[in-house]
Amino acid sequence: MTYRKLLVIGLMSLTMIALEIVWTRIFSAEFFYTFAFLTLSLAILGLGLGGLSLRLFAFLNKQEYLGVYLALTGLMSLAGPPLVFHLGLDFSTLFGNWIMVGKFVVTIILLSSSFFFGGMALAMLFKQNHQDMPRLYMADLLGAGLGATLAIVVMNWVGTPVATFLCGLPVLLAAILTCRRWLKAVPVVLAAGAVVLTVYSSTLLHNERQERAPIHSVTWDALSKIKIYEYNEDFWGLEIDNVANSPVYRFDGNWDRPDSLRFQVGIPVDYLIRQFDSCVFLSLGSGGGTDVLHALQEGATEIHAVEVNGRINEMMKHGDLAEFSGHIYDDPRVTVVTEDARAYVRRHKNKFDVIYSLSSNTWSALASGAFALAENYLFTTEAFRDYWQSLSDSGFMMMEHQFYMTRIVSEAMAALRAEGVEDINSHFAVYNFPQLRRKAILLSKRPLTDTLRYHAIVDLTPEMQGYIHLLYPPTDSAPDNLYNRIVLDGWETHADTLVIDISPCTDNKPFIAQTGRWANFSWDNLAEVLPYEFMGFPLSKVLIIIILLVVGILIIPLNLLPYFSKQEHLRAVPWLYFFVIGMAFMIVEIVLMQKYTLFIGPSVYTIVAILLALLVGSGIGSRFAAKVSDRVAFLGIVGWLLLDALVFGHITAPLGGLTMVPRIIITVLLILPLGFFMGMPFPKGTLRVGPLIDWGFAVNGVASVLGSTAILLVAFTYGFSVALLLGAVLYLIAYLLMNAKSAW
Repeated sequence: MTYRKLLVIGLMSLTMIALEIVWTRIFSAEFFYTFAFLTLSLAILGLGLGGLSLRLFAFLNKQEYLGVYLALTGLMSLAGPPLVFHLGLDFSTLFGNWIMVGKFVVTIILLSSSFFFGGMALAMLFKQNHQDMPRLYMADLLGAGLGATLAIVVMNWVGTPVATFLCGLPVLLAAILTCRRWLKAVPVVLAAGAVVLTVYSSTLLHNERQERAPIHSVTWDALSKIKIYEYNEDFWGLEIDNVANSPVYRFDGNWDRPDSLRFQVGIPVDYLIRQFDSCVFLSLGSGGGTDVLHALQEGATEIHAVEVNGRINEMMKHGDLAEFSGHIYDDPRVTVVTEDARAYVRRHKNKFDVIYSLSSNTWSALASGAFALAENYLFTTEAFRDYWQSLSDSGFMMMEHQFYMTRIVSEAMAALRAEGVEDINSHFAVYNFPQLRRKAILLSKRPLTDTLRYHAIVDLTPEMQGYIHLLYPPTDSAPDNLYNRIVLDGWETHADTLVIDISPCTDNKPFIAQTGRWANFSWDNLAEVLPYEFMGFPLSKVLIIIILLVVGILIIPLNLLPYFSKQEHLRAVPWLYFFVIGMAFMIVEIVLMQKYTLFIGPSVYTIVAILLALLVGSGIGSRFAAKVSDRVAFLGIVGWLLLDALVFGHITAPLGGLTMVPRIIITVLLILPLGFFMGMPFPKGTLRVGPLIDWGFAVNGVASVLGSTAILLVAFTYGFSVALLLGAVLYLIAYLLMNAKSAW
């Protein structure tokens, strides 16, 4: 085994994981994250199919083909995304239009081809050098860890479209190292082409749509795609991932203006601010600074602008947006914070007089891998306990949302009960804004009086009934509304009679966007599918089932075809072994990314910390796989997973108030030992099956997709803790299979 082969594997793995991460960011922004999840989950099946092709077709197993496979990987990594963007995909009609189905199939073929050829190259190297698998797999995992980090760094540095084409450079370098002399020119030309394509990347990776206003600028990094619209000379807007919007008002810095020129916001809280002589105001998801402007105008003395998207904060502090908004973030009363709101409020007990939140989530999928559906922890029962504890003794929280208010009300009630609040119904009110098509909840540390409810937003006069009215306590015109029934009867009483899921979310099950119910599924509803579930259609579950059916009906049977050939076969037990560890590894990876996102916060730092700790730890563990007994390796995994599922949450919860760097360090320390042991099962199995590892690699690949997809259904229903325990059970099964030595 030469170090060149280790380098080739590392470079190839770097490209594979970078493609997965960057493509997730691109397609979630342009086609919505649920459809990106469907597309990329199926595309990554190509990795295992590449390994299977070597087992089915012996003529492909030639050393001189390795450089060709690597060059083809690079070629398709460059060609795939722009070709997909020019297909004219419309996912909303995918299930009702055969032409769109055909385009989708072409999309999967284009995107999976780079993984397919990469899988062929990786399986060939594993097969030909199987006796040195601990080092090979180490190079694979370390390359993946480096690739995850570099993908995010490059996206933030030069933008996501440019990063898309730069992802292919590492595998093209690997091709140059392995191609025969007369073929080296091919990857060199492709690498030069990748550099040229970066110049036109924004044009090539653009989904045509009707824009709502002239575009001032577009910024696209690892967290979001941000457009700045110029609606008129006094009003601009931010659009995040083509879905979420945040207004920006022109301000000249002059506060000495008549009432007629005061800034107006859709849900004003000036009355609440004036309840305090010195109001401490928190904007939860400050976006384009409208909340901050409102608080400054109304005389708040201390304002905390918390926004998880650092690029938006940078725009508001420097450049055109800062100039347009009157440099309000430079006001000495304003503290600008780039962090997850949950993590921030946990550091401030009894601090804020007013917490203000207007549609804080963005539906944006983080650059966390193709398998991660985008959820956040802003709307869970535990979140409302954090908000409650951070309010001052007479503090208020105003939270608005367009779609989730039924669940938010249930969660707020559960949180107040858990906090030991007496007469919880007197501590909140629910408002309806028919013209805005939005609802809002007002939480109050002190019992609400009729006067507070009446004046909290605008005076609830009969003339304002069409703009705002109470849902709880209800007005005479709407005594039997759903929110009143939820408060009086409990959400359980009405859960089965409604179109949407209204059950409260918890940190263990933070899937607030998954409001669709299976009872609403019908084939007719597939004719046109919205990318979100607020109408009750169970889109995410349907897409997961589609992936599972493709894997179960098509891909798993393909992985059984070698049994019908005359070649040497994997026996049933090792086949199952590679299948089980493939599922288990991805289950654990997905759950850890979601769980520790709560602790660190949904930022690019979280993804880097978790993936780097897990993959680097696994790479180091792989290197020592042959020196550690099977019992120690597997029981180390199972034991650590049990600790993570049952104990570590009690450690991280009280530490949530730490700043980000200590939280990242703690996360790495909790994940590294687990990663160390998780890197051992694959090379251990390889050392037993020898050159049959190409087949084992193929089985492992399909199981990885199956595990990462199926576990979401488990998490939706039972939560992350049960999902993690399932991963532990699978590793225990793998240990039993490993111990059946005579069956190998």
